[in-house]
Amino acid sequence: MSTATAVPGAGTGRGPLAELFLGGGRARRVTWLLVGLLVLFSAVRVISGQQALTSSSTFGAALLLAVPLLLVALGGLFAERAGVVNIGLEGMMILGTWGAGWAGYQWGWVGALAGGALFGALGGLLHAIATVTFGVDHVVSGVAINILAAGVVRFLSELLYTDNAAGGGVTQSPTLSSRPPSFSLPVLSSGPDLLGDLESQGWFLISDLAGLLRGVSSGVGVLTVLAVLMVPAAYLVLWRTAFGLRLRSCGENPAAADSLGVPVYRLKYIAVIISGMLAGLGGVFLVFIANIYREGQTNGRGFIGLAALIFGNWRPGGLAAGAGLFGFADALQLRSQTAVVALLLLVAFLLAAVAVWQVVRGKRTQAVIAAAFAAAALAAFWTTDELPDGIVSFTPHLTTLLVLSLASQRLRPPKADGLVYRRGEH
Repeated sequence: MSTATAVPGAGTGRGPLAELFLGGGRARRVTWLLVGLLVLFSAVRVISGQQALTSSSTFGAALLLAVPLLLVALGGLFAERAGVVNIGLEGMMILGTWGAGWAGYQWGWVGALAGGALFGALGGLLHAIATVTFGVDHVVSGVAINILAAGVVRFLSELLYTDNAAGGGVTQSPTLSSRPPSFSLPVLSSGPDLLGDLESQGWFLISDLAGLLRGVSSGVGVLTVLAVLMVPAAYLVLWRTAFGLRLRSCGENPAAADSLGVPVYRLKYIAVIISGMLAGLGGVFLVFIANIYREGQTNGRGFIGLAALIFGNWRPGGLAAGAGLFGFADALQLRSQTAVVALLLLVAFLLAAVAVWQVVRGKRTQAVIAAAFAAAALAAFWTTDELPDGIVSFTPHLTTLLVLSLASQRLRPPKADGLVYRRGEH
């Protein structure tokens, strides 16, 4: 007896690329969604005249700022899929930044990578001991780690940096002794720089696509590439291996998993330690951006990474999209204050699309509400030249709140997420 494996596009005469646009299932929906968003951004850029909205510098900065959020969200994914809520991601990220600064000025970027991962893993181990072994409420333990981490790194800085001959001080480390390598695609993003030439033309859609491709392929660090590759790697580990199946069973029904011989306590420990290590690596990337550790460097990014995880419905692809969205909002407010105003036009278009969709579904009340907010956003765009500095700097956090409020109705966390498990009590 022989078995046949279905190949996408087989028997249709379509190649893999055509299958993305013309095939069925989630891949086609995601592809058309991305194309629609690019067209929408291009239209907003042309109407508003804000070239920074789709410039390669904005996309490059967005990628750089999204990577720490991506790593933190992946860390939260491992912990919460095992049933442990990790509010302490911010604290583990803080520990990672200090570990990277301390090891980086002595042993370079490789040392920073190892130091940040180690310190973040120690934070994860502390959280696992408190929640898995002693049964402390997960939220209480996470909040305690956030508070403790800030105090620990200040104490260590005072102890090791105050009289350090290499420099540094109470609130910062000496600079890293080496920086991680980076690369650009030859011909396309460096040398002749064909993508840069296309971007400078200002053409509708084509220049915007060129800006996107150039932004994610020019001056990209090797570690950034590795971080992006961790997204499919996390999917394969959690959804395509026996280890991942056992780990996810601990977050869905630990009692049933325990009855089948799954080492629930051990897997929870492993998941939370991995969570802390990934959060620590997110802190390492912040140190790489500044080439130094500074107190307060995370600036709440651990919580934004947690929001990206929730927005992504506890799935690798979804959290990657959330991290990219928040990274773009952060990059845009850093690159151009006036370009942030163009987001009001983008919001108006999106809300208008929501209103049309609600009409199609027969929900007229929701359609009227969406249309009213779309009109308000459009009016704000035409009457506002520049937003106050406080609102501009708050753009990433405001984006987090809006996205979570819109995504809250479709969330499905692991069933046993946050529950204290004791063998024989369930």
